[in-house]
Amino acid sequence: MKIALVTDAWAPQVNGVVRALQSTVQELRALDHEVLVIHSGEQASMPCPTYPEIALALQPFSQVRRALQGFAPDAVHIATEGPLGLAARLWCAGQGWRFTSSFHTRFAEYIAARLPVPLPVAYSFLRWFHNGAALTMVSNQPLADELRGWGFRHLVLWSRGVDSNLFRPWPDQDPAAVLPGPRPAFVYFGRVAVEKNVEDFLRLDLPGAQHVIGDGPQAAELRQRYPNVHWHGMLHGEELSRHVAAADVMIFPSKTDTLGLVVREANACGVPVAAYPVIGPQASIIDGVNGYMREDLREAALLALQLRREDCRSAALAYDWRSCTLNFLENLVPARG
Repeated sequence: MKIALVTDAWAPQVNGVVRALQSTVQELRALDHEVLVIHSGEQASMPCPTYPEIALALQPFSQVRRALQGFAPDAVHIATEGPLGLAARLWCAGQGWRFTSSFHTRFAEYIAARLPVPLPVAYSFLRWFHNGAALTMVSNQPLADELRGWGFRHLVLWSRGVDSNLFRPWPDQDPAAVLPGPRPAFVYFGRVAVEKNVEDFLRLDLPGAQHVIGDGPQAAELRQRYPNVHWHGMLHGEELSRHVAAADVMIFPSKTDTLGLVVREANACGVPVAAYPVIGPQASIIDGVNGYMREDLREAALLALQLRREDCRSAALAYDWRSCTLNFLENLVPARG
């Protein structure tokens, strides 16, 4: 099958959406499907306001038109609601092509955290965008139920996997050498931005030491305000895996993530997770097995210290990218006919 994937989120961006899409494309190609990724790194672009590491295509309509006409895909999937996603949605509608979409990010909440845009206004655009799709893929049932409350239609489930070969325990390493400072080591890893609610973690009165792995628009400000926290910056690949595996607990303070792929990645390293009881982590955490969810994040963090690392690893192994990609394929629809 020839599959066109349209996304405003792609390398060199580093986030869960990009990792999910890249892993899906890799599996699709391993299954002998031909995949064309239409992304903003291919053409002239500009930095996204407040998200300078995200490139926005400057000529999305011509880029999408040329790519889709030249490739003539059997199926089109639109992964994001940015300029390229919008261009692809409008082009497909104009051609009478069917397409699928996926809801990864709470852009309405992210915009509201920065600008005085009411949630109903932002959700009206998102509803229009996704209701034009034959099917919209979401990562878990509670999220689907919430979106239906906003008027979204034709929702289907598409789970996300974890690279358990990369994210794994490192039993031969010295955790104290990787994450210096007193133990236990509590770690946040991911984007350092206002919507990730990182400061809730930094404010906690915890024993041991707190570590942040990642970067983002709020990093410089928070570094200055919390100098006693260990700041490791952006890490990749096995270096990232080693640092995560050296933690005693991973703290996931976000209340806006639709899934939180980092929860499964931490678990794959054998690390339990502490989080709020909200939709994102609820899709991955079994309370008392691979993490704890509490309104009191400190309580969840301390409880998580008691969990068995092998149980966390086992919980993550339930999510593999091959089965998730087969799920994605089942949800695709023919573009024409």
